[in-house]
Amino acid sequence: MKRLLDLIKNKYFLVTVAFVVWMIFFDRNDLFSQYQYHQQLNKLEQERDFYKTETANVNRDLDELSSDKVKLEKFAREKYLMKKDNEDVFVVEREKAE
Repeated sequence: MKRLLDLIKNKYFLVTVAFVVWMIFFDRNDLFSQYQYHQQLNKLEQERDFYKTETANVNRDLDELSSDKVKLEKFAREKYLMKKDNEDVFVVEREKAE
């Protein structure tokens, strides 16, 4: 018991405890902030990976469309509902189930 009281009365121990408490809870870079930064970093890395794969897919599609006229015509018909002069296009939309 006396050792514990001596330890609590020690000014270096008190300063160290105060410093640790300050750094863990009250500092600008406390533990909670570090956890949030880590979560944000993970989210941004996932977004970066997603956009890298999407960019690769778009570049691959662009290469295919610029090299093959049949694929370009199919793409224009599907995405932009383009048609030839002697054709009619019917768009069928399905009702959403609520």
